[in-house]
Amino acid sequence: MNVNGRLHWDALRLFAEMKIGLKKAWPETGGLASLGVNTWGVDFGLLDKHGELLGNPVNYRDSRTDGMPDQAFRRVPRAEMYRATGIQFMQLNSVFQLLALVTARSPQLAAADRLLFMPDLFNYWFTGRGVIERTIASTSQCLNPRTGRWATAMLQKLGIPAGILGDIVEPGTIIGSLSRHVAEETGARGLKVVTPGGHDTACAVAAVPAATQSYAYLSSGTWSLMGMELARPVVTAASLKYNFTNEGGVCNTIRFLKNISGLWLVQECRRIWAAGGAALDYGKLTRQARQAPALVSFVDPNHADFLSAGDMPARIQKFCRRTGQPVPRSRGELVRTVLESLAMKYRWVLERLEELTGQPADVLHIVGGGTQNKLLNQLAANAVGRPVVTGPVEATAAGNILMQMLATKKIRSLAEGRAIVRASFPTETYRPQHAAAWAEAYGRFLKIQGND
Repeated sequence: MNVNGRLHWDALRLFAEMKIGLKKAWPETGGLASLGVNTWGVDFGLLDKHGELLGNPVNYRDSRTDGMPDQAFRRVPRAEMYRATGIQFMQLNSVFQLLALVTARSPQLAAADRLLFMPDLFNYWFTGRGVIERTIASTSQCLNPRTGRWATAMLQKLGIPAGILGDIVEPGTIIGSLSRHVAEETGARGLKVVTPGGHDTACAVAAVPAATQSYAYLSSGTWSLMGMELARPVVTAASLKYNFTNEGGVCNTIRFLKNISGLWLVQECRRIWAAGGAALDYGKLTRQARQAPALVSFVDPNHADFLSAGDMPARIQKFCRRTGQPVPRSRGELVRTVLESLAMKYRWVLERLEELTGQPADVLHIVGGGTQNKLLNQLAANAVGRPVVTGPVEATAAGNILMQMLATKKIRSLAEGRAIVRASFPTETYRPQHAAAWAEAYGRFLKIQGND
């Protein structure tokens, strides 16, 4: 929601819709065992000392963080920030959003008594208990991945009031029952509220149907998040160089990964074309892409040009022109350029994962809504040169349910939950094709890739 040039989330409407859904589900299911909320990362609400929301949370694609990383590095060197948090540098991170408030001398920040990330805010409204779940906290670049505590010294140097960051709880924690007001409104009296893994990717990774340890995962959607599940964080000079992140996972794990700007580029192209009168569904766009010439031009999906909303087709064409490549003209050529670029980025990230962890990945598991794009799945297999297994589509929802089952002792372990996922959802395997052509094209991709 754009208000006076500022992008906001309508948090109250989102909460109202949740209550409507709960009110409808309660009698139809004969009573639910528990409720778990997960959302996207980094965004937050500020509350005053009375627990009142001080303003609509701001969307991470808002321009207020423009220039904030450079301002932060003048106060805390980049390497020092990385040692303190182990988090990939992206200007949308919570730490840069907070620095933007500090720089603007925000009256909301001055009046804030506590900060709650989006799932924590909804949990607070459901239960009256304001705690911060670890996986969502880890996306903020304000948390130390080794200690699990807030990086207070770093925050102080940035002028960010660390006191607004509260108690951290683990994923799979029962934080309470519905408050009296919500219970009366929805009829769901006595319903337990669980923190399943507040970050949607943490839930998606929980539902990866892997049966072995030698795999990498990719949560595919608006963002593509690609990584490995580790027991300990990797915070080294090399992981800083490649800008990898150590986010919290469920069951005392680290999601060592790279954020890739995924199908966002296609979504923005489609939005621009629809605004021009060409309302095309994703299926038709993918069919057009399948018919377009292969391996012609590439973009770096993580380039700053593609972060914010705007005329994405023109930006893609400008990038190709600037890097001396053939300029895609048709819709099919533009979409194919994006999909093949994503696949190439997947290969680069997978190679770095194996380098940084010393662990092989014999198979790539892709989960999430992006698995419905079968062309992208095949292109990914071609690029990474190993089998790609896709499914489930609704991995975030499945992982959310698994963590609720763990919290309420319906299952005993994450491994047991993943076995249930393997038995419950279909998967599809894609094998690499055209190895020589993709190897040659990968060399061309590396020449246009920037440092992100």
